[in-house]
Amino acid sequence: MEKNGMKLINKGQEDEMDMWGYQPCRWKMALMGLGVLCTGGLLLLLLYWLPEWSVKSTCTRCAVRDARILLLRSTDEFKRWFRVRVHVMLSRGRKPFDAVDLHIASANGHGTLPVAPTTESLEKPTHIQHLQIPYFSHHCMQYFWNDTVQNFEVINGLEDLGLSCSSIYSEHTTGLSRHIQEYRKLFFGINEITVKVPSLFKLLIKEVLNPFYVFQLFSVILWSADEYYYYAAAIVFMSVISIAISLYTIKKQYVMLHDMVADHSIVRVSVCRAGKETEDIMSTDLVPGDVIVIPANGTIMPCDAVVINGTCIVNESMLTGESVPVTKTSLPTSGAEGLTTYSTEEHKRHTLFCGTHVIQTRFYTGELVKALVVRTGFNTEKGQLVRTILYPKPTDFKLYRDAYLFLLCLVGVAAVGFIYTIVLSIMNQVPAKTIVIESLDIITITVPPALPAAMTAGIVYAQRRLKRAGIFCISPQRINICGQLNLVCFDKTGTLTEDGLDLWAVQRAENASFSQPEHDPYKDCPVESPFLACMATCHSLTKINGELSGDPLDLKMFNATGWILEEATEEETSLHNPLMPTVVRPPKNLVPEVTATVDEGMELYELPPTYELGIVRQFPFSSALQRMSVVTRRLGEKHMEAYLKGAPEVVASLCKSSTVPVNFTEVLEGYTSHGFRVIGLANCQLETKLTWHKVQTLNRDQIEADMNFLGLIIMQNKLKPETPRVLQDLRLANIRTVMITGDNMLTAISVARDCGMIDPQERVIIAEAQAPRGGQAAKIYWHYADSPTPLVIKKSHIQVADMASDTVVDYEQRDQYHFSMNGKSLAVITEHFPELVPKLVLHGTVFARMSPDQKTQLVEILQSVDYYVGMCGDGANDCGALKRAHSGISLSELEASVASPFTSTTPNISCVPSLIREGRAALITSFCVFKFMALYSIIQYISVTLLYSALSNLGDFQFLFIDVFIILVIAFTMSLNPAWKELVAQRPPSSLISGPLLFSVLAQILVALSFQALSFVWVRYQSWYEIWTPDSNACNTTRAGFTISHNETLHIDHKNIKNYENTTLFFISSFQYLVVAIIFSKGKPFRQPSYKNWLFVISCISLYLFLLIILLVPVPAIDRFLEIVCVPDDWRLKMVLIVLVNTVVATLMETLVLDIILWRLVFSQDKPGRDGVASATQLLQLSNDRWGSRFLSWLFCQERRAPRARYMHLAQELLDDPNWPPKPQSCTYDQASLGVFQTSTS
Repeated sequence: MEKNGMKLINKGQEDEMDMWGYQPCRWKMALMGLGVLCTGGLLLLLLYWLPEWSVKSTCTRCAVRDARILLLRSTDEFKRWFRVRVHVMLSRGRKPFDAVDLHIASANGHGTLPVAPTTESLEKPTHIQHLQIPYFSHHCMQYFWNDTVQNFEVINGLEDLGLSCSSIYSEHTTGLSRHIQEYRKLFFGINEITVKVPSLFKLLIKEVLNPFYVFQLFSVILWSADEYYYYAAAIVFMSVISIAISLYTIKKQYVMLHDMVADHSIVRVSVCRAGKETEDIMSTDLVPGDVIVIPANGTIMPCDAVVINGTCIVNESMLTGESVPVTKTSLPTSGAEGLTTYSTEEHKRHTLFCGTHVIQTRFYTGELVKALVVRTGFNTEKGQLVRTILYPKPTDFKLYRDAYLFLLCLVGVAAVGFIYTIVLSIMNQVPAKTIVIESLDIITITVPPALPAAMTAGIVYAQRRLKRAGIFCISPQRINICGQLNLVCFDKTGTLTEDGLDLWAVQRAENASFSQPEHDPYKDCPVESPFLACMATCHSLTKINGELSGDPLDLKMFNATGWILEEATEEETSLHNPLMPTVVRPPKNLVPEVTATVDEGMELYELPPTYELGIVRQFPFSSALQRMSVVTRRLGEKHMEAYLKGAPEVVASLCKSSTVPVNFTEVLEGYTSHGFRVIGLANCQLETKLTWHKVQTLNRDQIEADMNFLGLIIMQNKLKPETPRVLQDLRLANIRTVMITGDNMLTAISVARDCGMIDPQERVIIAEAQAPRGGQAAKIYWHYADSPTPLVIKKSHIQVADMASDTVVDYEQRDQYHFSMNGKSLAVITEHFPELVPKLVLHGTVFARMSPDQKTQLVEILQSVDYYVGMCGDGANDCGALKRAHSGISLSELEASVASPFTSTTPNISCVPSLIREGRAALITSFCVFKFMALYSIIQYISVTLLYSALSNLGDFQFLFIDVFIILVIAFTMSLNPAWKELVAQRPPSSLISGPLLFSVLAQILVALSFQALSFVWVRYQSWYEIWTPDSNACNTTRAGFTISHNETLHIDHKNIKNYENTTLFFISSFQYLVVAIIFSKGKPFRQPSYKNWLFVISCISLYLFLLIILLVPVPAIDRFLEIVCVPDDWRLKMVLIVLVNTVVATLMETLVLDIILWRLVFSQDKPGRDGVASATQLLQLSNDRWGSRFLSWLFCQERRAPRARYMHLAQELLDDPNWPPKPQSCTYDQASLGVFQTSTS
């Protein structure tokens, strides 16, 4: 895709980018070199920060094909720029899987393949035509030029060929020769996921070139030129400490990630060559197309590979956080499944992923367990996850964007001071050097260079508190975003409910009718019944170190039978025919004794019948198909049988209708509506002529057809005891909760009611969508899941009358509904009814039968209507949703995994409120620190500006005392307030550019300006005031002796630091810093009160006492150190009075005017109720005509402001829509009348 020389790469993917080509231009480079020399390197620094300027100022545009430099820009909202250099690779082919000039006959069936040049061929280079292939590297991925599409593209691996499963077997299972391997290695590189730990020197250079540290360097040079040596030295010392801490933290994170990724990443592997031989090589030499042998005792997978022979038991906790072993079977080779195109996502049950631990393997008749390498290096699943950690997407959070806008405002204020200083200095005939220094100094005062470190402190403290609570974070910048979450999605099984299921009963079906429920299959079911055989065989359990291991549901089901599972040993599988590699049998006390003579010439199927069942083949559970099946053979029987288990609806659809009970739907709904998890069972007898080898080639569609329905297993999925309480806390905090599960819809609805996600009196509307078929348009059926329980309320029902009309709106009744739908319906609605999707997710609470991809899609839909979405799951099928959400938290025993940004070792959802509380505390801390640092800059700016008018300034040690002993101490201790103990309905603001915060900052600026200006003017009107000189004696006669010695000086004060104005403003401003720190350090409702922050309290009290002492009782040594002059006692008392009045006024402005009057009457009017919909109580409040509220709303431009969030705007629209929610038993069609609800005729 090309437009005006621009090309698009990674189209449709998360890292989609625009690309332009450039060639270096010598005259531009020479011009820029001259500019760099003239600016003393500042221009080079600017080009380092702005890569697009760097490229455009040194290169000229050209076609991408001919470019040596590429300029990349991300297409997301952040528009990030990257500069990359194009390299050229010499190769004999354009693609890794192409035929090349020097080739041999294919050893593995896919055409002609390259060979390495021999000695003879090297002597005749004319026979070899090396092609020049441009490529570039970006974020650990290599992009090669493709002449066919005329663009750069990533070569991922074997998947790029679009191979079917059957063609993989026929063409790619014999392995590669060494020559082909070396050729492909040119394209795929070394198979290694390396997290390079940068040297301290590189990290130091990168950190020092940060704009804030460069600004600090500029400030230090300026202060040194102005002879503020002590202050400059102190800032340098603090900067060095800050850089050292930052380097240590960054280095530690790199080392931790390196260790997590590099653990067993390089191993020795056996590969099959183009023949029968195997060769041991290092895993770094693997390329897609290699066939590797999986050792019987297991290994750590060094690549992504698909199993082509045998079975593997794998622990995937590194990637998913789920520690339950998973069985990986060989890729299907025949039938419909054999014709499907292979992909790692669709065939993940056959794919071994890089970084996962193969615990053990199963192989038969001496055959090795083999896997075909499909992806290597950073193209693997693990590599992609590591890339997301190394190169995270910038956090789209208004706090950070507004912080830069606010800094620009401060720069504007500094510009005004800059001009004011120049004009004032010229008018007073100040020397040019002094004008330059003082005018630039005003800029360094206005923009606080320590702001980033101070704002990061709150996040660091929150991360430490989370770690103590068992919540580990690999993305600290997301902690602040957790404070804005207003919707949390939960997985059901293992998250809201217990991970294990208890078997409540079984209900067998015989002669197309259900028998009575049986609570103990071990005792109640006949040993030889197909139902019990299905329970005993249809699972993916295996023995690891002598203990059964596998899915908890399978374990419960198998243990309920009381049967015994035996697996063949390694020696047995290699020596015997693999007819029964895994055997299950009932205990001996339940099996009647059978005596028979066995003839040595008898076939296996002629042996006397026993109750041992061998599992011949297994089709693992597929979340897309919602079922699994096995093929078994009873010892002594001639035929095989297939057993199936899965979602009851799916199982019934695969059975003969004559075997499915008539009341199947009613019985199923009866169980699911009470929260039971129901599993359907079925079986069928296969043809006698089927042999073991033939069964291995059948696909599951041929086996899973025309089955006999056996009955239902009813599992009880108990809620975790913490679940209802946590969901109640979230609901009281106006945080929506949504359930996303792969379970049955009615089961999910029942669990949602039990845990409090849906109240008893609230209606649940099921949206059942059907795709277009048979010439009929797509349609949605709307019906109620059940009858809600009426809620008796003692007080009168609330009705709100519209003032503009006589209509009465029953808001309470209109708001009490929830939507529920399954994954299939969501897909149909998304495709055919896109305009209904936002309306449905606004009240959608239960989403059942959702695949992993659909979970991710739902999170994106919720984000599209401006929800801040959290996701909590066990990590197994939720990885995509966990990473896509604003804040994903995985319940895992691992301290850190790449499955999600947050990992909780607490196995329940109580971690969610803790995370939100800490996020809110960190967010409010960031606001407090930012406001404090901004006020510190402005207060000091006001002091210096006023002193400039008197041709004075603050002294070296005055600056030092203010910045080090007041500002730094306060900024880092005020961040220590822990989170408030409970969640509240009020949410913290997400933006600095908001009414309350702007009013707070501007009000305090006006208060500080007023009292400093008052002090500055008032001191000049004192009777004792004069232009201060070393001989001045303004103190009263009782202190004459002290005053004379105090005012004696041995040097002339060229800067005019010592004067009455300076002393007055130093004391007043010092108290102002403490006042705003205490006012801004707010506690409840998001943080603990400041008095519980002992370090902050001690710091404030100590500084207050110190300042009061040196103000009221002069100490000569301190006065000389701070360059304070002696003033009369009455002026000291007046300064105390000014400080007290300043404190009272500032406190009243922040607490009374902002927190009580303006917040309640103006800024809180657009806050939504639960689920983003205004409640009846809020609507009543809005309907009251309060003149004060309306006047203030008009004054602050809040009167007709529309809600900012899209979901809030949508909620208001739906309240005015008489056709919403849809009526029960109605239908919506995808036709011209779309949106008009018609009553169904059925």
